[in-house]
Amino acid sequence: MGDIQRLIIDGKAYVLLSEEDYQDLVDGMEADVIAARIAAGEETWPHELIVELINTDSRIRTYRNYRGLTASELAASAGISQPYLSEIEAGKKTGSVDVLARIAKALRVDLDDLVVEAVGDDHQ
Repeated sequence: MGDIQRLIIDGKAYVLLSEEDYQDLVDGMEADVIAARIAAGEETWPHELIVELINTDSRIRTYRNYRGLTASELAASAGISQPYLSEIEAGKKTGSVDVLARIAKALRVDLDDLVVEAVGDDHQ
């Protein structure tokens, strides 16, 4: 940390520091908050999974593989048939909100983690 100046203005104490030092303090506080969430058990995602989620044609399949589940195991957990799950993963069927919510619960992710809104150039 660089030079820190202590100032008194109208009887109130202030500290003057560089913007870089200020940003370092903010970054440190944000890192502490994130570390506390992780220590409390919040799940984090590895970089490889994030890259796969960005590039995948099936977020359900990607999360299923990440969780180490077979299609049959996930289908059973979600209360649907394995062929129906396969059609959803292949993009042949979309699945109702209820079905997607059950799949999300079985995968231990939020429903919005499974659904990616396609935005065209005219929706800016």
